[in-house]
Amino acid sequence: MTTDATKQHLADTFHAALTHRDWDRLRAVLSEDVTWTLPGDNVISGTATGPDGVVERAELIASYGLTFTLEHVLMSRDNMALALHNTAAREDAVLDEHLATVCRIADGRIASIETYLSDVPGMNRFFVPLPAA
Repeated sequence: MTTDATKQHLADTFHAALTHRDWDRLRAVLSEDVTWTLPGDNVISGTATGPDGVVERAELIASYGLTFTLEHVLMSRDNMALALHNTAAREDAVLDEHLATVCRIADGRIASIETYLSDVPGMNRFFVPLPAA
């Protein structure tokens, strides 16, 4: 059984890493075989594999200027989820979605992540390839 303190630590670390764009901090809580699956049909959809793939996915999401507001940490017996409200805007699109990022924990690390979204069509409209800077 994963302790509540471990689940809370992992949730806090995951959220802080996204918020502060601290990719080493995120990498420190991921298992070597971690996966992250997101729905939709856009540049962040699908499954990222391994710490490098998950960190690359997080960097890409953050590069769109999101604000990651943590609403709740939800705990099961062995795992946890983050209830988030993500927002962002640019000239041609607005993102305003509620989501649950569900994390399976193994050996004190995040072993898999699956994100559930309130507005997959809105996510598809927002996460399009951006023009080169």
